[in-house]
Amino acid sequence: MQTLAGGVTWQGNFMTTHSLSRIALAACLALSPVAAQAATPDKEDTNVTSEVPTSPPVAEKRAHSYTHHGITISDPYNWLRDQSYPTIDDEDVLDYVKAENAWYEARMADQKPMVEKLFEELKGRIKEDDSSVPQKDGDWVYWSEFEEGSQYRKHYRKPAAGGDAALILDENQLADGLDYFRLGALSVSQNGRLLAYSTDTNGSERYTARIKDLATGELLADELTNLRGGLTWVKGDTALVYGPSTEEWRTLEAKLHVLGTPVEDDVTLYKEEDQSFGVGAGLTAQEDWLIIATGDNETSEVRLVPADNPTATPILIKPRVKGVEYSVDVRDDEIYVWTNDEHINFRLAKASIAKPGEWQTVIAGSDDFYLTGFDLFKDFFVTEGRLDGLDQVQLRSYDAPTSVKPIAFPEASYDAGLSNNPEYDVSKLRLAYESMVTPDSVYDYDVKTGALELLKQQEIPSGYDASLYETVRTTITARDGTKIPVSVVMRKDRDKLNGGKGGPLHLYAYGSYGYAVPPGFSTSRLSLVDRGFAYAIAHIRGGDDLGRRWYLQGKMFERRNTFNDFVDAAEGLIDQGFTTKGKVTASGGSAGGELMGAIINQSPDLWGAVVAHVPFVDVLNTMLDESLPLTPGEWQEWGDPIRSKEAFAYMLSYSPYDQVSAQDYPPLLVTAGLNDPRVTYWEPAKWVAKLRDVKTDNNELLLKTNMGAGHGGKSGRWNALYEVAEEFGFILWQMGMTDEKADD
Repeated sequence: MQTLAGGVTWQGNFMTTHSLSRIALAACLALSPVAAQAATPDKEDTNVTSEVPTSPPVAEKRAHSYTHHGITISDPYNWLRDQSYPTIDDEDVLDYVKAENAWYEARMADQKPMVEKLFEELKGRIKEDDSSVPQKDGDWVYWSEFEEGSQYRKHYRKPAAGGDAALILDENQLADGLDYFRLGALSVSQNGRLLAYSTDTNGSERYTARIKDLATGELLADELTNLRGGLTWVKGDTALVYGPSTEEWRTLEAKLHVLGTPVEDDVTLYKEEDQSFGVGAGLTAQEDWLIIATGDNETSEVRLVPADNPTATPILIKPRVKGVEYSVDVRDDEIYVWTNDEHINFRLAKASIAKPGEWQTVIAGSDDFYLTGFDLFKDFFVTEGRLDGLDQVQLRSYDAPTSVKPIAFPEASYDAGLSNNPEYDVSKLRLAYESMVTPDSVYDYDVKTGALELLKQQEIPSGYDASLYETVRTTITARDGTKIPVSVVMRKDRDKLNGGKGGPLHLYAYGSYGYAVPPGFSTSRLSLVDRGFAYAIAHIRGGDDLGRRWYLQGKMFERRNTFNDFVDAAEGLIDQGFTTKGKVTASGGSAGGELMGAIINQSPDLWGAVVAHVPFVDVLNTMLDESLPLTPGEWQEWGDPIRSKEAFAYMLSYSPYDQVSAQDYPPLLVTAGLNDPRVTYWEPAKWVAKLRDVKTDNNELLLKTNMGAGHGGKSGRWNALYEVAEEFGFILWQMGMTDEKADD
């Protein structure tokens, strides 16, 4: 996939086979909106009740039960799921959600000065009039800019041969008057004349696409609605390939829209019959083939069709085999295949267009090196992966592919990889690099000389001195003997800030879908670290930080390893002297929110405060509901409790909502999005309602539901940043900390 400078989708896939999962929120939460993007946040729109409450809302219990595999489950808060969903208009449901929002506002009112101070700190680290590094693509150079005070980007280009800059899209103009706005795809035709883009205006992730004539600035009449993901130009820039969303928010087709023709006449290039699969499409490196891919979390199947004749009969690379994943690219008449068919850590193979299923190994799979992907260029290709959990970027020649030219990075722990490289014939590669103490950096790498040229490093207007901080990569032994790596960043004078050893520590993890949380940089994280916190990322099983096996050891019937690893990491950090019991705070979102629910059930007295963003906590009920968008495709991740009694029983044993019990729980802040299609609003609502009913403590329990947003929270860079300030304000409040922090 290629991206325009600025981070939005350029060409390529409108959906990867994994993109229906809950990983969308993981990266931004891991870095705690490092790219959080304003001068003043929008006014609060949580839709609270008019009166200031003096006690928390108590949800009514309504008798509801179901039986599977001879096991009967009572679920008295089932009514919080609006029966007309995805329409949400049940007054009882809305009244409860608004009452929780009112309680949140009432309890956080005294923390407003702290939140405002935190917001100003966070905002002070963001360069308001910032721009991306320009990137050449064909005859044009593209980049994006934020203007001072703006919430959204402006996208520009200019001729590569020289000339004036031209504004091609203004997100601020598109977002004007809207409560929510997010840009999806941004795709310029190969001849540079047309711009296709898509927008989401309510957080539902159902996008609408329009096409702009860049010569006149006018919009074409064509409009594509209810889309997922990107837009791919084909057929000499006269047509777009896109993925329509079903009513259940699944992408089961690749469709072709010819400009100027009715949408009703759009041709289906491929239709998937398996409801658990998702379909995606994109162009090969040389842009002469259209790739149509389908798959779920563990199985994939790919077809090729000429980009200039997309209605031709597709070439099936190899029929799907359960448990076998593969993706492809094409160089001249050779297909390159990344696959796990022979090794769990993947290999790279190739085949001819004439015999696409006869794969010959180019790079064999390795127990040590985890191959995560590859990119083809005219005179060389690049493999990416991880060795001992650290990112590797390797140049290789087509003639001697096993001979590796690694790109060396200066720190012992870091996050690095290829950035946007839209052109096929290049002598330099664009790279992204950061660490827990080094801000986001963009480099050009000279392929011939090996020289790295720093093009830009993230500016922090309020000041940042990296020498004040240190990062440590330590190892914790989990209860089953597995060694769990943990990345930690803290001030070098932390003990002095805290008046001794054992200060507070914030622990983050995700641990799902094979998503590795990188040890990257975060400007917002500094607001905790400068107050004496250590900030730790636990690289727990369920992610693929240490390879594919690491991921498999945290899914399905080994899911509890993920939760145990996190608890054991916290206890290990206490044992190593980083902190003390009761001073560990924790956060996670989406599937990482499931982690938060599980760890407070398992070890409630370990945590000083916990924040769960859009948490996937009603696991069993969600996996029993085939009508929900993600459920069929998620059975390979969690198990199928409908057909398997074993899966039902195992899921029941850890599902955070089902395992809530009469015990003391730590202070808890929970967020939700009313329009969230990935983790539906009722999951956190039911969870909070049940916790309020049965927990035995008087600790804070707050639920904030964004009434006009989805899985990623509010849109706009300042709105997103303000939510981080609220999260940190809650944590500091619960830790009894003042608003003082270290001087830089």
